[in-house]
Amino acid sequence: MAISRILVVGSGGREHALAWRLARDAHAPHVIVTPGNDGMARTFERLDVSETDAAGIVRAAREHAVELVVVGPESALAAGVSDALVEAGIPCFGASRAAARLESSKWFAKEVMREAGVPTARAFAWATEAEAFAALETLGAPHVVKADGLAAGKGVLVTSDLAEARAFAADCLSGSRFGAQGRVVIEEFLRGEEASVIALCDGEHFLLLPPARDHKRAFDGDAGPNTGGMGAVAPAPVVTREIERVTAERVVAPMLRTMAARGTPYVGALYCGLMVRSTHAHSTEAGSLGPVAVVEFNARFGDPETQAMLPLVVGDFSAALAAAAQGRLAPDALSRGSGGAVTIALVDEGYPVSTFGTGTIEGLDALEGRGDLFVFHAGTRRDGDTWRVKGGRAAYVTATGENAATARERAYAACATLRGAHWRMRSDIGAGPGVPAATQHGMGGQ
Repeated sequence: MAISRILVVGSGGREHALAWRLARDAHAPHVIVTPGNDGMARTFERLDVSETDAAGIVRAAREHAVELVVVGPESALAAGVSDALVEAGIPCFGASRAAARLESSKWFAKEVMREAGVPTARAFAWATEAEAFAALETLGAPHVVKADGLAAGKGVLVTSDLAEARAFAADCLSGSRFGAQGRVVIEEFLRGEEASVIALCDGEHFLLLPPARDHKRAFDGDAGPNTGGMGAVAPAPVVTREIERVTAERVVAPMLRTMAARGTPYVGALYCGLMVRSTHAHSTEAGSLGPVAVVEFNARFGDPETQAMLPLVVGDFSAALAAAAQGRLAPDALSRGSGGAVTIALVDEGYPVSTFGTGTIEGLDALEGRGDLFVFHAGTRRDGDTWRVKGGRAAYVTATGENAATARERAYAACATLRGAHWRMRSDIGAGPGVPAATQHGMGGQ
């Protein structure tokens, strides 16, 4: 049965892309968003309920006769929104709070991976500065330091500077940067190329969406601090069909079995942040990990990977998510279109260190209405005929093409028409061999 009324929870570019793709199903379901944003409000009915207000979202779903709720952000999952909806008998695609600990605690994820036999870097969790500093010296450079809990995509530091690593670890433990964490995770550094594979899961069965590569660093050439994501390309060239097979068999399937055995079956989007490794990439203990190692899990759709993946997804997307929510997802429920897609993030000029909120972006509206070009809004505010930048990542321009190279040309040609002030973008999203490969251990999309 076709799903006719859907509520998407969240307010970012990921949620805009989800709402857009759900509305494109052949039966044209009515899509509602909460709290949404000004860009989404032009197309979708918008409610004023916070994404972490579980009781309010349950009431809204009932009042609007919603048949499926799709939860976007990790903050909503951590607040138990999915649990409240399931308890109320409302179908929900989104991990339970217990299952979402795979993202909300990096150390919990490591424990489950060890239990499931999933390949990943060795790691240590410490609650004191002295222990963390000792671990940094034991593992050596490059140092990988992670805040244990949620950190809006910025809780990872990769550096060869021991003083910088120590300072970051101290900030994580003190709560001065990311709030109370309790412990910090120190990991072994892995070499390879990063990629993101998202699995739609119903607790037992799953299917993989087109793989993507996110560009995390703030500036061209993968320089600067980690951000929530400056753009993405799909499909990721490094993820071959063989890499997908290995990911399905050695990562997703054992994680689902282990989570179910623990009494916390995983229903929702499982984001697998991977390091795809060459046969020569190895370090102290990592040589036995094989071609794929897990950097981290996120308990939801990636941002901005979703904006690049979804234009390539073919089939009844709402039916697939509804089937997963009810534990009956068919592995062939969706298929992939040919070609590629590239997404470019338009961000505040100070992002990610500061958000000044003084930017304006002109020309976004003129980009819409084409079959190969899409604009997804996040931190924007409508002011007359102008879009103002109010958040770190303001909007995303996504283009599709016969291949990723064509999509990239179209996306940057579109961005070249934009005007305004106090915003920026990277100029090398989806570029070829001339751009340094992502060899750093810095995943964690917001």
